Amino acid sequence: MAKCEVCGKSVHFGNNVSHSHRKSNRIWNANVHKVAVKVNGATQRMNVCTSCLRSKKVERA
Repeated sequence: MAKCEVCGKSVHFGNNVSHSHRKSNRIWNANVHKVAVKVNGATQRMNVCTSCLRSKKVERA
């Protein structure tokens, strides 16, 4: 599932809008990567969004 284990960022829902303005459901997934991070000195694999990686909220192992 596209959900960040650090900040909780997950999917957003909205509409595809065609040229004739007909609407259908669509989904935006969070940009989540499975990375090895350090948690309390130990290495652990977590699903982390790229904004948390860029802002250094987690430390890569």
